Amino acid sequence: MALLFGFGNLIYTCVLLINAIAVLSEDRFLARIGYSSSTYDPAFGAGAEAQSMKGKVVNLISSVRTLTRIPLIAVNVVIILYELVFG
Repeated sequence: MALLFGFGNLIYTCVLLINAIAVLSEDRFLARIGYSSSTYDPAFGAGAEAQSMKGKVVNLISSVRTLTRIPLIAVNVVIILYELVFG
């Protein structure tokens, strides 16, 4: 039973971290610190292996915001309903 309890906390933590990434405002926060996809401009012809750490973080944030929008809504609804029913 303790293993399942730890697994639930891990799921909650992952969902909260993905929520935090998904709600970052690109105009207000990310552009101010230079992590906006509109302000990041890699060098011409730079391949995936030549991409900097900053470029990888910008791509990760953009991907998370794009790919997890609809599934994240469903997961949040399920977690909220679970917490309401089972406390």
